[in-house]
Amino acid sequence: MTKAEKTLVIEELAVKFEDSKYFYITDCSELNVETINKLRRTCFAQDIQLKVVKNTLIKKALEKASAKNEHNYEDIYGVLKGASALMFTETGNAPAKLIKGFRKEEDKEKPLLKAAFIESEVYVGDEELDALVNIKSKEELIGDVVLLLESPIKGLVGALQSGGSTISGLLKALEDRGEE
Repeated sequence: MTKAEKTLVIEELAVKFEDSKYFYITDCSELNVETINKLRRTCFAQDIQLKVVKNTLIKKALEKASAKNEHNYEDIYGVLKGASALMFTETGNAPAKLIKGFRKEEDKEKPLLKAAFIESEVYVGDEELDALVNIKSKEELIGDVVLLLESPIKGLVGALQSGGSTISGLLKALEDRGEE
């Protein structure tokens, strides 16, 4: 790779890091070509962009992005060893769910989570994967809020409906007594 090509890759990655609220760095080494291709297809199907990039280029792009967006990526620098693949997404927990599901389906230990950046928080190490899976997406949080708002309304409507039949029954009984 020429110096001009490296500079171009650094520029493109820096823009990605600046614009992305969520990205993961994984270790996909030791996976055979067939498994890597399956992982790429799975990522594509779930709208996750997978890129394999050299660690030095990732670090330089992170440094460049951090100067512009003022995020602190220093905790990530320590994991940039060995083979690294980047996952960019619009949903914070999607890559974590993908990694966990892919491992289970393929009966493999990889891809391993090296680090994740979720809305200015850095998660380092594969042991963080379960915590990342449990992070709720924006859509899931909106659904939870709707359910919370819907529950009291349903209770109120139910109470009014049952109370209405009780009141009408009471009025009917009083009316019947009045006729006697």
